[in-house]
Amino acid sequence: MIVVTAASGELGRLVVGRLSRRTEVVAAVRDRSRAPEGVEVRHGDYDDPAGLRAAFKGARKVLLISSPELDAVRRVAHHRNAIDAARDAGVDAIVYTSFLGADTAAVGLTEAHHATEQVLRGSGVPHTLLRNPFYSDAFVPKIVDGELTGSVGGHGLNTAFRADLADAAAEVLLDDEHFGKAYDLTGPLWTHPGVAGDLGVAYREVPDDGPGPMRWLNAQVRAGALERQTPDLARVLGRAPRTMAEHLRGTVH
Repeated sequence: MIVVTAASGELGRLVVGRLSRRTEVVAAVRDRSRAPEGVEVRHGDYDDPAGLRAAFKGARKVLLISSPELDAVRRVAHHRNAIDAARDAGVDAIVYTSFLGADTAAVGLTEAHHATEQVLRGSGVPHTLLRNPFYSDAFVPKIVDGELTGSVGGHGLNTAFRADLADAAAEVLLDDEHFGKAYDLTGPLWTHPGVAGDLGVAYREVPDDGPGPMRWLNAQVRAGALERQTPDLARVLGRAPRTMAEHLRGTVH
């Protein structure tokens, strides 16, 4: 049996759906009213260690989806609670959704993930690290009147679609050969001009006038911070991840 934490979130729901067709899966959620349908549901709150131990009872593996908490100290505490509970419940392995670069950097977005990876190493529980990139879902370009626009100066993005990352998590959870491994997951590198060319539409660079978080992310892209590539996602999936052009092709008329 596999327990998926934070199973009411978008990634958690996708993973639960994929696993439910192939094995016994339990959705651990803080709010039962938002739980996925069709599977066993248990209460699982990162602030409730005793509740987490009960949620993990009988589980062979746990997918620890990272806490949505923004404060790094609280986020690590949430993860520590889940890791300790999994160890106390006697699970065979933990799969953790970390973040790309967490193995080498411990600041900003990677701070809590870096610390959590250290907690996992010291826990004595076999584990697998899935260092996810940014979701492509958040970067889908706009196409208006046959024109694709962007604000990142043509730099590459190594994002991956949430659905592919959910498929990867499911594959790792279902195969013991992944115990003890760390995967640096990246999608196919894409650029806005390149996608426009693939789709046969015009491309135009526009001012970066998006909301605050996206403006910060676009600045990271312009700085070349999202251009790292590895073959890990394709290897885990056993196929090529979905490209941005493939995603957009059905929307171009």
